[in-house]
Amino acid sequence: MKTQKKLSTKKMLVTALLAALAYVLNSFVYFPAMAPFQHFVDVLAAVLVGPWYGFASALICGILRMMSGRTIQAVTGAIFGPILGGLIYRKTHNLYLVFLGEVIGTGILGALTSYPLMKIFYGLDVHKWYYFVPYYTPAAIVGAGMGLAVVLIFQKTGLLKRMQASLD
Repeated sequence: MKTQKKLSTKKMLVTALLAALAYVLNSFVYFPAMAPFQHFVDVLAAVLVGPWYGFASALICGILRMMSGRTIQAVTGAIFGPILGGLIYRKTHNLYLVFLGEVIGTGILGALTSYPLMKIFYGLDVHKWYYFVPYYTPAAIVGAGMGLAVVLIFQKTGLLKRMQASLD
């Protein structure tokens, strides 16, 4: 029981650090209508802490970004990628499929979820339900690509196995 509690505490700590990393990177390196560093961190979270802690990391960062003046898109554009990427990684252990899960989770699911929320809460006057897909997908591709590159470097150096072993 004590070992399980210790592992849970480690995962929560890494989750908080990943949320802080995403927030800081997205605050200081700004691209209009893009948050590629969120997707970078989402890939790291999916591989290191799994889908649900990855979701928590993205949610925490999204809420912090909303408190800093961003719209609800800061949450909806972040939460689906680590869930889908993490579930795929848990099943396959294929890092390239984590990239794909992040892009589909954010570029499609996040974009489609953002449309009705932006219409309801912010009065968005756009008639295309797929309006956000062309904005979310490139950001997800760039960010997930950076995350994949870092995770592949971690894997090549053996660091990924050591990090995962310390969290399992």
